[in-house]
Amino acid sequence: MYLEQYLENYRYINDVTIIIRVLLSVVIGGIIGIERGRKHHPAGFRTYMLVCLGATLVMMTNQYIYQEFSNGDISRLGAQVINGIGFLGAGTIMVTRKNQVRGLTTAAGLWSSACLGLAIGIGFYEGAVIVGFAILFIMTVMQKLDYFVQSRSSLLNIYVNMSSQESVSTFIAFCKGKEYKILDMQINKDKDAGKRQIMLVCTIEVKKGTTHVEVLENIAKLDGVIFLEKL
Repeated sequence: MYLEQYLENYRYINDVTIIIRVLLSVVIGGIIGIERGRKHHPAGFRTYMLVCLGATLVMMTNQYIYQEFSNGDISRLGAQVINGIGFLGAGTIMVTRKNQVRGLTTAAGLWSSACLGLAIGIGFYEGAVIVGFAILFIMTVMQKLDYFVQSRSSLLNIYVNMSSQESVSTFIAFCKGKEYKILDMQINKDKDAGKRQIMLVCTIEVKKGTTHVEVLENIAKLDGVIFLEKL
């Protein structure tokens, strides 16, 4: 209750609140961005700071117009930020030749950073700080939980480079022998390779109790397997 009364004085636009909001957006945006940057993702801490700071400025401008001229829609500029940030986020998403989709978390982080900036820009400090820490928690601690769940899933996505078409037949026969169900398979020729190599991307369902490491080790021992990677 006391905090709410204290912060009430900082809800409106003035020189002090402008400085507070700018600093807060730089700090929160930077903290989230550092987590992405240290993992060499497309958007680093400077990108997150700029997105958060820009959204903060937009919302402060919106509030300033409303306070000074007492008309207009106070949410209009903020709505445009939420729509516009999609273009920046989409630029971080890419599909590799292994059919892996990369950059989804970075794109979601940029969108969240923009939303944080809007909250800071309008003076919703409590929400911005709490959600900022929640986003950081998701990007760090929850990543380990996500890996833990995936490593124990019965579904396994793999990318395999094989020396010939016969190697693919050997792989399929191996899966049948081990009772691994092939749910999806894409086969392409590697044009960049000097030899006739086959690129295989597939999803297989393994029996319960079978670890991913065990499956990968068995596949790696097959004749004709040049490179193997879990996706």
